[in-house]
Amino acid sequence: MNPKIEQLRQLKKQAHEGGGEDRLAAQKAKGKLTARERIDILLDKGSFHEVDALVVHRETNFGMDKKKFMGDSVVTGWGTIDGRLVYVFSQDFTVFGGSLSGVHAEKICKIMDMAMRNGAPVVGINDSGGARIQEGVVSLAGYADVFLRNTLASGVVPQISVIMGPCAGGAVYSPALTDFIFMVKGSSHMFITGPDVVKTVTHQDVTFEELGGAMTHNVISGVAHMAAESEEDCLFLIRELMGYLPSNNMEDAPFRESNDDGLRADEALNSVVPENPNQAYDIKDVIRLIVDEGRFYEIQEHYAQNIVVGFARLGGHSIGIVANQPMVLAGVLDINASEKAARFVRFCDCFNIPLIVFEDVPGFLPGLDQEHGGIIRHGAKLLYAFCEATVPKLTVITRKAYGGAYCVMNSKHIRSDFNVAWPTAEIAVMGPEGAVNIIYRREIAAADTPEAKRSELVHEYREHLANPYIAAQRGYIDDVIEPSETRPRLINALNMLQNKRDQNPPKKHGNIPL
Repeated sequence: MNPKIEQLRQLKKQAHEGGGEDRLAAQKAKGKLTARERIDILLDKGSFHEVDALVVHRETNFGMDKKKFMGDSVVTGWGTIDGRLVYVFSQDFTVFGGSLSGVHAEKICKIMDMAMRNGAPVVGINDSGGARIQEGVVSLAGYADVFLRNTLASGVVPQISVIMGPCAGGAVYSPALTDFIFMVKGSSHMFITGPDVVKTVTHQDVTFEELGGAMTHNVISGVAHMAAESEEDCLFLIRELMGYLPSNNMEDAPFRESNDDGLRADEALNSVVPENPNQAYDIKDVIRLIVDEGRFYEIQEHYAQNIVVGFARLGGHSIGIVANQPMVLAGVLDINASEKAARFVRFCDCFNIPLIVFEDVPGFLPGLDQEHGGIIRHGAKLLYAFCEATVPKLTVITRKAYGGAYCVMNSKHIRSDFNVAWPTAEIAVMGPEGAVNIIYRREIAAADTPEAKRSELVHEYREHLANPYIAAQRGYIDDVIEPSETRPRLINALNMLQNKRDQNPPKKHGNIPL
């Protein structure tokens, strides 16, 4: 054996061993995969090509010159998912707790620069104790270098963050700048300051899970977009998500032939909306009856559940869906729902994914908390997002479309391309009860039986005004359709809009009401 080749093999072997057998065993004992195992599951088998496996840190203080590991604390390279190029970095907790050093940051930056130049997504697997204290400001500078690249790559290539261990302090801002954050129940944690600091400063006793666990960020804060049962499940969910996304902002999302008949009309849709306008139904049932093979990939399922967002296919086309959910708060728009939907709309617009809106919205949520929390500003984010979007935009009004929320939910007036309503649609300034209470206040008060008079007037208002036909007469909707024909009509509209060209006025960027 050539001694130089033998030396190279030994160095590569050291890189693959990470922090050594004992630390790899400790990682396994926690029920966690190693940095390289995660990459192997995420990417197509045998497709991973590593770079910078021989990099070592440059710190000499605190005895660090005697503690060097090949590749340092992150594994970087590229491979494929379903045959399509993807760049990846995976932090290695077995090496200095996955802490970020100067060279660690350089490796990540190199991969992100390559992704930008070659127009391919970046998946970052985070499992790190934070900045490497021994390197001081060098480590902090490394974080800032990564943050800059996250920002520049935003809207150019999809960026997905995977939290598979601790992610604390400044480290959380890189995932926060990316498009989607995946977490694993029981083992993922994100927070600015840990439980000990929280206790010292605020005297609150909190666990890691309560402060920054997967369900905390999927249910309460909305920071994360997906909570998986295991690391393997998490990585497979990312592979599935990638199938809906283009590689970059210059490409269309991948088209996949479907065995689901494009002309399929589902009679179940004709009876899905209850006759009682105050009775709830599950909008996800509507979505699954319309999309290809009933497959709906929901995003942020546990957060702001009064609005539903996610990906699906129609006639093979990848689409983004935004839908009010009558099962939760009657589908009303509030602060959290507005922000959730706005960010999703902007993502789809960045990456040329058509938007389909299913609308059943009684308005914005009233109340002191909402007004003081800035519902005006937050609701304007969703309005801004729909107005700004130039991708094909389609809306189906299934039932309620009241007040300002009618305008916000991708109405014809804000450049929606194709708007239809079901016969059950109620398009009006407000609900019949509220309108009658205002318009006929004196008549109701003067009636012998006020409640009977109110019921009569509500029925009359609903019959004459709370319907889709006045809007259709004005051309504010393009057609009133039978619910069962929604799928073929949407597919036809998507095909019609394939060559849509629209643009916003020249400007550096707008000033969204953040």
